Amino acid sequence: MQIQVNTDHNIHGGEGLATYVTTELENSLSRFDGWLTRVEVHLSEDGGSKPDDKKCVIEARPGGKQPVAVTHHAATVDDAYTGAAHKLGRALDTRYSRAHDHKGSDSIRHMPAPEDAEPDEPQG
Repeated sequence: MQIQVNTDHNIHGGEGLATYVTTELENSLSRFDGWLTRVEVHLSEDGGSKPDDKKCVIEARPGGKQPVAVTHHAATVDDAYTGAAHKLGRALDTRYSRAHDHKGSDSIRHMPAPEDAEPDEPQG
């Protein structure tokens, strides 16, 4: 799983922030490691005088599926990231369980194909 962290020119933290976010996401999303191909984190400041002007958007891309994106606004970059990471975990749990579990058991989509059965001999 590849993790990419992007910040706008108003967010300060540099390499330390990127390392922190990458490490946290690797730990929290490790259970989806074989399912996710890439995760992109976008940290920005909306500007203005609103109290919740920091924004974190996290987009996760499961292999062969539509991306899952979440957004969280907060007063600090850390709170924005933490809120978005929590939302992403819940969204991925839901999406993953729908794709892999059906009423408490494996989905038929993930079961091995039955072997080609010999056709029944005609009754004479």
